Formats: sequence, C-alpha cells, structure tokens
Amino acid sequence: MTLPMVVGVNGSEPSLRAVDWAADEAAMRGVPLRVVYASLWEHYEGTSIAEGLAKPDEQVPAEDIVDTAARRARLRRPELDVRTEVLTEEPEYALVRESRSASVLVTGTRSRSGLAEALLGSVSLTVAGHAQCPMVVVRGAQARAGTRGRIVLGVGEKPAGSAAVRFAFDEARRRGVSVEAVRAWRRPARESTDHSLTVGEPARLHEQLAVEALHAAFHDVPADVAAHRRTVEGPTRSVLVDASRDADLLVVGARRRPGRFGLQLGRVAHGVLHHSACPVAIVPEKG
Repeated sequence: MTLPMVVGVNGSEPSLRAVDWAADEAAMRGVPLRVVYASLWEHYEGTSIAEGLAKPDEQVPAEDIVDTAARRARLRRPELDVRTEVLTEEPEYALVRESRSASVLVTGTRSRSGLAEALLGSVSLTVAGHAQCPMVVVRGAQARAGTRGRIVLGVGEKPAGSAAVRFAFDEARRRGVSVEAVRAWRRPARESTDHSLTVGEPARLHEQLAVEALHAAFHDVPADVAAHRRTVEGPTRSVLVDASRDADLLVVGARRRPGRFGLQLGRVAHGVLHHSACPVAIVPEKG
C-alpha cells in the first residue's frame, strides 16, 4: 500500500509554505498528498486566505482552508493526487493519528511577530514529540526542495541502523544531492583521570569517539549518494543550527520509548526545531 504524505494546514502563510514543500516532496516520491485541517472550533488562525476571500478571519470556514491549500498544491504540481480532510478535533491528536498511516507528516510554523518567528508553534512541537512517521517542520523561507544541494544529518548516540540515517540518504538520492553527516563533540568541563585513555589527551579521545560514531553511521549507507563526514567541537544544537544555514533539510532522530508518557523529544531535536534555518525532519527511532 502506498502511504500518502500528510500536511497539516490552518490557512496561515507558514502552513501554505508547508503545502508547497509537501507537494514537491510527494511528487518526488510518487505518493498522494493528503491536506488535513483539524480544529474543535470553527475559526481561522491566519490572514492569508481571509484576505484572498475578502472575509474576516472568523468567517473563513474549514472547507475554504483545505480547498485553497489543495488548489495551491495542484497548481504547483498538476500531476499530484491531492485529497482533503476536515477533522473536528484537537489538531495535536488528529495529526498524531494521521502519522500512523502516513509516509511523512508535514507542518509549518505559526508566527505573528518577530519573537514568534523564533519559536515553534505548540501544535508542531507536540506532534513532533509523538508522531509515528518522519515529520518535517518547514522553517525558514525555503519552500522548494533541493535548492542548495545538501542535506545535513545529525548523527546521534546510536547511529548503527538508525532510521534517521536511512531517511537522510533516501532523501538525498531522490533529490540528487549530497549528505553531510555531522557529529558534535565536547570536552567535559571536569575530566576524569580514572581511565588511562583520558590522561594527557582528553580532547583527542572525545574527537575520536565522534569519528567512530560517524564511521558506524556509514556502515550500511548506499554507495550512490555523495556523502561527507564532519566532526565539530561544540554543543550539538548550536553545531546543527549553524550547519542548517546553507542546507535544504536538517535530519535528526528522536527516540520513541514504548510505554513512556510525556513529550518524547530530546533536547537536540527540541532545539533545532526552534532555531533551524531550514526545514527539519524528525525521524522516530526505536528505544
């Protein structure tokens, strides 16, 4: 069965940019695009569609929101099979449920001020912590995939067999771009002298561990994708945010722990979702 790409919309300009990104991605993958609007209330959260329809925000019904988004996707990608759905429930719950039968879930960021532009909307953040499929949050002004020719992969603690690694290389192959695998490392403020390897050259040891993590990440990657490895000393979040400034997509993994409640989103994923300069893919990892 071909799983659709799902994009959550609310009519705002950021969500329409997410529709653009999702339409391009669905066309590349050859899958249908499902446009979903979910809310318990018949109200509108943006201004773009309201202005186009010459109506106040509160008079724009949900059907207009999804229909406008669907038309935008079809104009951008005429060959695309676009479907719409209006759900009367909390968007967080609706989108998490949609993720169970989606190939990728896509959302935008909601921003209405300079401060809000730097922060992630609560819906996207909540869904990113629970989505069962890869989720892309479209940040920055980029709407079209593959404009800078590089995907950045943040290599985590358990890179061997990582779903995030596979996702990054699959994306790079579809787009015909390269992957830059980045592993950050830091020298602890207080080094232990109990282990003989840490005596005399602690920095070299920590950097070597980062190199080994990159090597493990590349164990089963395809040979037909150009890839580069880079270790950088510094906080992981800052390193990846810096790398995102000239990337098409930043890919990071997020551990999902069965039976654990609460937001299952690590500090690194949380940080890059708030500050990345390009779209961010959060890929669920088991355990």
